[in-house]
Amino acid sequence: MTDADGDVLDRAFDTLRIDRDDGVVTITVDRPESRNALNATVRDELRTVLPAVDEAEERVAVVTGSEECNAFVAGADVSELRERDLLQQREASRRPRIYELVDGLETPVVARINGHALGGGLELAMACDVRFAERGGKLGQPEINLGLIPGGGGTQRLPRLVGEGQAMRLILSGELVDADEAAEIGLVDQVCDPEEFDDRVSEFTASVAAKSPTALRFAKEAVRYASRSSLDAGIDYEAQLFVQLFATDDKDEGIDAFFEDREPEWTGT
Repeated sequence: MTDADGDVLDRAFDTLRIDRDDGVVTITVDRPESRNALNATVRDELRTVLPAVDEAEERVAVVTGSEECNAFVAGADVSELRERDLLQQREASRRPRIYELVDGLETPVVARINGHALGGGLELAMACDVRFAERGGKLGQPEINLGLIPGGGGTQRLPRLVGEGQAMRLILSGELVDADEAAEIGLVDQVCDPEEFDDRVSEFTASVAAKSPTALRFAKEAVRYASRSSLDAGIDYEAQLFVQLFATDDKDEGIDAFFEDREPEWTGT
């Protein structure tokens, strides 16, 4: 980690809180007065923070919302959308946006969905690798109710997670689903009662943070490739990544630790 990267994650922000603990970096959208809506400041600050995550010492990242408003991220800031014309929105939609930045991180990213995840908030969660939802929250793409469609990847990521029919249902109607139904259709990976939610997320992130950072990066890359290639191409790519790990010190350390019945000491090399 360079000093510059460390400075970014240790910096104070207007709309984000960054916490670093035991191999996990947690990025909290902190606009409770607006239900953590994604305004220009949030997006700009995320564009600053996210690229630094891969260069940091932490092995897993968590994206969540502040606790005060029962929302993970309640969507885009609608007042900003109302004021933009076509040219302004074209500029705002220029890639890479925060969704592509999250999706492109080598570090595994967990969405800790602690309340409603709507519109751009759900698109942010879908760009993450694993989604845990607290029971009681609502999820959906209600943009159609504003005369719009999802514009942060929702029409592309949602069908890949839940299938075309369910995606059509949610996007065309603007219907919201609760966390339990979201888990049933594959939109989130696990739903937890409030009293066990934090423990389950912490248990999972601690487990991931204890793994080889190189193997984590390769595993994420291989799984992501699966939804973006043919089966044969994906199997070939998996084999390439698997073989490359045989050039790492972590491969030898992991196998030695297995035979010696001890915890491995990963170096990421």
